[in-house]
Amino acid sequence: MSGEQDASRTPAPSGPDAPGTDTPAAKGRDVASTRMAGRPRGGGPGPMGGMGVPGEKALDFKGSLRRFAASLRPERVPIVAVVILGVVSVALAVAGPKLLGNATNIIFAGVVGSQLPAGVTQAQAVDALRAQGQDQIADLVSGVPGLVPGEGIDFTALATVLAWVLAVYVGSFLFGWLQGRITAIVVQRTVYRLRAEVQAKLGRLPLSYFDRNQRGEILSRVTNDIDNISQTLTQTLSQLVTSVLTVFGVLGVMFWISPLLAVVALVTVPLSVIITAQIAKRSQPQFIQQWAATGRLNAHIEEMYTGHTLVKVYGHQQAAIDDFERENGDLYDASFKAQFISGTIQPAMGFVANLNYVIVAVVGGLRVASGTMTLGDVQAFIQYSRQFTQPITQIASMMNLLQSGVASAERVYDLLDAEEQTPDPSPAATVDPVRGRVAFDDVSFSYTPDTPLIEHLDLVVEPGQTIAIVGPTGAGKTTLVNLLMRFYDVDSGRITLDGVDTRDMTRDDLRSDIGMVLQDTWLFKGTIEENLRYGVRDGRELDDEAFLAATRATHVDPFVRTLPDGYATVIDDEGSSVSAGEKQLLTIARAFLADPAILVLDEATSSVDTRTEVLVQQAMNALREGRTSFVIAHRLSTIRDADTILVMEHGSIVEQGSHDELLAAGGAYARLYESQFAAPVGAEAEDDAVDAAAAPAGRPAGA
Repeated sequence: MSGEQDASRTPAPSGPDAPGTDTPAAKGRDVASTRMAGRPRGGGPGPMGGMGVPGEKALDFKGSLRRFAASLRPERVPIVAVVILGVVSVALAVAGPKLLGNATNIIFAGVVGSQLPAGVTQAQAVDALRAQGQDQIADLVSGVPGLVPGEGIDFTALATVLAWVLAVYVGSFLFGWLQGRITAIVVQRTVYRLRAEVQAKLGRLPLSYFDRNQRGEILSRVTNDIDNISQTLTQTLSQLVTSVLTVFGVLGVMFWISPLLAVVALVTVPLSVIITAQIAKRSQPQFIQQWAATGRLNAHIEEMYTGHTLVKVYGHQQAAIDDFERENGDLYDASFKAQFISGTIQPAMGFVANLNYVIVAVVGGLRVASGTMTLGDVQAFIQYSRQFTQPITQIASMMNLLQSGVASAERVYDLLDAEEQTPDPSPAATVDPVRGRVAFDDVSFSYTPDTPLIEHLDLVVEPGQTIAIVGPTGAGKTTLVNLLMRFYDVDSGRITLDGVDTRDMTRDDLRSDIGMVLQDTWLFKGTIEENLRYGVRDGRELDDEAFLAATRATHVDPFVRTLPDGYATVIDDEGSSVSAGEKQLLTIARAFLADPAILVLDEATSSVDTRTEVLVQQAMNALREGRTSFVIAHRLSTIRDADTILVMEHGSIVEQGSHDELLAAGGAYARLYESQFAAPVGAEAEDDAVDAAAAPAGRPAGA
């Protein structure tokens, strides 16, 4: 079954190799990789139940938004520059309609003036019109600035005004472009820091966090959610500044031109606020569900991809497809509701803007007819009313993005706020040189508080001893090693290395003295040589001769020499270009090159053939010379030469001794040994019965 396990499990690296087949997550990986279509969904008990469904708790929108905004504090100076550039850009953009209104007045004055008799003043022309009983036209003419009766359009003045308009809009564009460039820098720096913070956080999280959460869900937070935050900041930061400044700038000019029309335009603002608030209230929960569903779908795809071989072996392709369709359907439903509800903001705000436009046009037309406003001012005001409602619409639309971004931010903050592993002590104890004496002193441990796994364990391993650990699955064999490596901390008791409590050492110092080879191999994308040198600590010199000596000792060199590029051959993170046995040999060679004082071998030869196993065992015997070694094995043939064999059941050591002593005792070890190397009682009689049933009539079975 070792090949099957390699195909279905890809452990996440948390140290030299990913630990553990006794952890809750490890026990559930094969099951998770072949989920049946009929399996209940949602929040059942256990470490995976109900995961990734934040809709069950209320979103702290304001708190997350404040924290979201606080992440921009390191960029205060560039943000001030963005605001200043925004002020200049908006001021120039706001000046444009007023200048265009002046151009309209010049054209209108020329058109009207050409219809009046020359040689009179504007006031005389107005009086003449009133004398003729044309009071309405007289009011219109009296309100036209710069009108000269008998003269047409002043193209010189018009050209000057249009030149100013062009300069204003070009300047607004340039300042807006510079604002956008600085905004992009601010956003990318902020997201860069956030990614770095998440990466650092992942390194500080205990292994139990990864046991409780699917890798695809974690990856979704690190990639999809952070990308969504980046998109939200990019599309809202400068636009929000520009929109807010535009609202206040346009509002000021509108009151300057006509306080009455400005008040009329403001009537629709409360309506806009009410519409936006109501839509946001209904769409925010849908955005939470959307990103939660995205995380679940991502987790499912990751599971199915890493376990695709196992899915095919057991014929669960259709179940996997059904599961995908269900997750994809959940994402479709949540995304549709979120986008549909939030998408109603635009048409609703468009209706309000058109309503505002109609009111301004009607009232403005009446004021032009009465001579209390110029045509150019009304034209400018209509443009300003558009400019006024447009940023309000944009701000309302930004609520769509902002809700989505804050929902993603909360998921990232949930990861950042997760409980970290206990920090390393400062100052920390050191062991130099490491002799390799390991002691478990009254150690108790459980993955979950209600289910103790190891209770009051006492064990002393002297330097240079080889300790083999055997027992049924779930007995706590790998857990013992995980505790030694401090992938988990003990609940009570202590573990010492050469008399020093491992909790008084830094994790890096402790693990630098321990080399691990696990049943589940882990390789990264790179050359074979890079993968092998991965175990060599920084600062340690390793010449080519020592490198080749280690690869020859582990029988890596012969098969690597057959590859076209030799040690420069590039392999992917799945190691798909090499066989399972070759991957196992590579991880063994990596442990050789690490030159540790303590070795941990967890079914290290499970994926090699019998001939290679003999060669590797010989190399391991040489490697174990003078080193403390822990060998976890199910194949008892590989541990006969161990100094001491520990037999574990239910987290306790039930027997210990040499191979011969334990066989002679006839206890648990003897039963394990007989189950592997002796035929079951009654097996021969059962075979005879089968032969007799299959034999032709009149012919004795076996004849």
